[in-house]
Amino acid sequence: MSPPASHRRRSRLLSWPLLFVAILAVHSLAVYLFTRGFLLTRTELDLHSSRDDRPPQGDVPTGCASWPAPAVDRLVIIVLDALRFDFVAPSTIFPEKHPWMDKLQVLQKLAANEKTSARIFKALADPPTTSLQRLKALTTGGLPTFIDVGNSFGAPAIVEDNIMHQLVKNGKRIVMMGDDTWIQLYPEHFNKSFPYPSFNVKDLDTVDNGVIEHLLPSLHKNDWDVLIAHFLGVDHAGHIFGVDSTPMIQKLEQYNQILEGVIDTLRSLSKPGGTHENTLLLVMGDHGQTLNGDHGGGTAEEVETSLFAWSPKTPPDAVLSVLDDSSCNVDLHGKEVCISTMQQLDFAATISALLGIPFPFGSIGRVNPELYALSAGTWVNHRMGTDACTNDLEAWMMRYSEVLCVNCWQVKRYIDQYSATSVIGFPSEDLQHITNLYSRAQTNWSASLRTTCSSEMGSQEKLEGKGPVLRQQVDAYTDFLQTFAKLARSAWTEFDLWSMGIGLVLMILSVIIQACMLVKFNTICQSSDQKSASSSIIPKLAFAFALVAIRAASFLSNSYILAEGKVANFLLATSCITSAWHSMVKGKFSVENLVLLLLNISVRFGIEIGMSKQLPAPAITKDHSVGTICKIFGVNSCNILLEIFPIISLALVAYIILRCLSHAICQRFLKYFVLSGTLVSYVSIAFHWASETTLFSHTGIVQEFGRSLAPRLVYAIGGLSVAISALYRIFSLTDHLKMNKRITILSAVMLCSWSPTILMLLGRQAPFVALICMTGAWCIIKLQQKHQKESQLSVADPVSVIQWSLLAVCLFYLTGHWCTFDGLRYGAAFIGFDHFHIIRQGLLLSIDTFGVSHILPILSLPFIAMVWYSTTSKDNILNNTAQALLMYGLITAMTCTLTIICVNIQRRHLMVWGLFAPKYVFDAIGLLLTDLLICLASLYYR
Repeated sequence: MSPPASHRRRSRLLSWPLLFVAILAVHSLAVYLFTRGFLLTRTELDLHSSRDDRPPQGDVPTGCASWPAPAVDRLVIIVLDALRFDFVAPSTIFPEKHPWMDKLQVLQKLAANEKTSARIFKALADPPTTSLQRLKALTTGGLPTFIDVGNSFGAPAIVEDNIMHQLVKNGKRIVMMGDDTWIQLYPEHFNKSFPYPSFNVKDLDTVDNGVIEHLLPSLHKNDWDVLIAHFLGVDHAGHIFGVDSTPMIQKLEQYNQILEGVIDTLRSLSKPGGTHENTLLLVMGDHGQTLNGDHGGGTAEEVETSLFAWSPKTPPDAVLSVLDDSSCNVDLHGKEVCISTMQQLDFAATISALLGIPFPFGSIGRVNPELYALSAGTWVNHRMGTDACTNDLEAWMMRYSEVLCVNCWQVKRYIDQYSATSVIGFPSEDLQHITNLYSRAQTNWSASLRTTCSSEMGSQEKLEGKGPVLRQQVDAYTDFLQTFAKLARSAWTEFDLWSMGIGLVLMILSVIIQACMLVKFNTICQSSDQKSASSSIIPKLAFAFALVAIRAASFLSNSYILAEGKVANFLLATSCITSAWHSMVKGKFSVENLVLLLLNISVRFGIEIGMSKQLPAPAITKDHSVGTICKIFGVNSCNILLEIFPIISLALVAYIILRCLSHAICQRFLKYFVLSGTLVSYVSIAFHWASETTLFSHTGIVQEFGRSLAPRLVYAIGGLSVAISALYRIFSLTDHLKMNKRITILSAVMLCSWSPTILMLLGRQAPFVALICMTGAWCIIKLQQKHQKESQLSVADPVSVIQWSLLAVCLFYLTGHWCTFDGLRYGAAFIGFDHFHIIRQGLLLSIDTFGVSHILPILSLPFIAMVWYSTTSKDNILNNTAQALLMYGLITAMTCTLTIICVNIQRRHLMVWGLFAPKYVFDAIGLLLTDLLICLASLYYR
């Protein structure tokens, strides 16, 4: 005899958590395999260049059989983190002048007045533009790899050959001060170091003040050969306040004063026999930043940074024949300033040549001719004997040709070793082309060596006579180096297509199985009199997943990825209009559809404005629409409203939540605990915001409590509430309650445990986001109730679930997040804390990133899953909740699967590492987080 239907249903209910765990396991395996194949780092060779390395006889001519001779004695590198190109270049070369321009006047004046010894470069970085990757690329001479982004919060020591290793190995003494990332990357390379913690983005001064304390005194000492000073104030000011802000301008003005002191000190000690007679100064950025202060991607603002070079010892005037004069403009003072362009990839090779150390084994850059020529030491005639040249320019060209010859041999050596040891290597036809270019360049070199200096030719004239032969030789070497760099950029990552394929197949199979199970359980769980009515759910199911497919298919375009929030908003509006039209056809127009549509319009404007992106603080950017309103009512009045209105809105949110809680929870202890905890949390949030405003005067104790203790109190209450809600679920006897009431209590307690922490991290935009979220949720829940009452089907409406999902996506972008690493709101991780701890700050950053888009939507899913008519059994309610969770997980899995397909198709796209790969990482993490939360929710609400 078969078991009763109720027993079969109960066994299915007990199997739901196991099903969700199985789905999580399959998705984890699929994501792991695809990630392993897609985000592999390049093969790092454990080989190092040595002073004794020599090319085999016959490989290169005798003129370049050894490493270059040193051209500078000492090197000062000042790194201004996130230094935009327009921070250094004159404003006259840009279409529009902005307040942050022309603040580093000392560099512009040097470039204008000392053209033979000072130069501004536009330095082009390779994405991703996170600090760790840029420092690693600058010192190794290689290209960054995407997977290193994950190490940005805990930088591992670099074992690949690099200029720091070569400096130490060849007896050079290094002093470092500033960003402690250098110590993490190179823990045993500095003779002296003064590191300062770098991850508190709210701290604009600690690192910079530490550098200022040690920089000028160190310039007077003789205990170093290379000095590195890494400032962080501009980077942190950008993250917190944006580029167009008063703190940013103040930082740039402070840097101008510091650089004036450095240059004056170097100049005073650069006389013959002085400490800095043959010193080279480099002021540079590791990457740029957007107007919002972000970096990590591949946009022009992020990859374009600056490098300023100055030599106190002036090279001969012939250097002007080497320097590019095609990009010269008149500055604000009417003087001509010329700008050159270089690749940051060339930094390691150029520095190695200047200091006379072996090039790092894996360096693939070219010794930049203009930066190399700015050092007066490269113009010293080192060729002796009958071939000695009297012409400065030809002598320099001969020396530079020899340097490039060694440069090319080193790169060719690396290519051969990499191709021999790497699993995949480079395509054979490309390697053959590279080999041909190298052979052609070396064949021409013999003729160049026989070149004698042209007779009686002025040193400032362009090359004549034998000069063009050297120019052709330089061009041949440059062609080889640039061609390989282009090949490396386009095909560096070794995609493991088998792992990627297996991961993709697993994702597709999981989606198919989830969809089949959803349809099957929907059919099985309907009673016989409902099965005919259940056919009406099929069109809605098809429509819901058509919206998912349309959204996911847009990921094939990098433009649509950038506009993902607008796409989700458009599809949400489409679902609202379709639902409203369907209701009007039946003659039952729902006001909730209209409210949801109007709400969606406001969300659209919120996404367009980018609330937290364009309003990084109470400051208003002039291009912002709120800024236009402030011009009408007055800036002071507008700033007062911006300070006070969030607190008033928060009070409204708290009132609504407390009223709902008082009606939702019936158990006395739980009710009073949740009510009191929620009230204290919201008061603490308001107190925190009030302590940060400039409208009130605060004592030190009050300000300390508001800025540090109040956020920590909110976090502590939230954690305690989560623990108590879990214990209540385990030990409380709630069998006497109706299932709807029981799930309502559990959902309300869990949401109230998480929401204060999320609101605290979101900042002053939080009350508006909360009101939008609650209004949207109310509309969707009311529409779901009407659907269930009309159809008498105990199943969640697929359109309601997809609307819930699309609303979550809209909230993600509404709160200023983006699916790129420069879209992470790092400042949120330090609310309530001043010091960096990787677990604590990582957890807070994760909650801020995924709070409104994953945590709250999934935990509140039972509200739209509950059946509201009284004839439904307890099993049907639980089954309906599980079906809604399965449906939501399926939507996320479909989106992630199509993202994987799009990334796989576009893996050779120009923006693959700047846009497509971050999008995949965010979607993959979001999928696993969704699966995990669904597993926990299925246990919690079971």
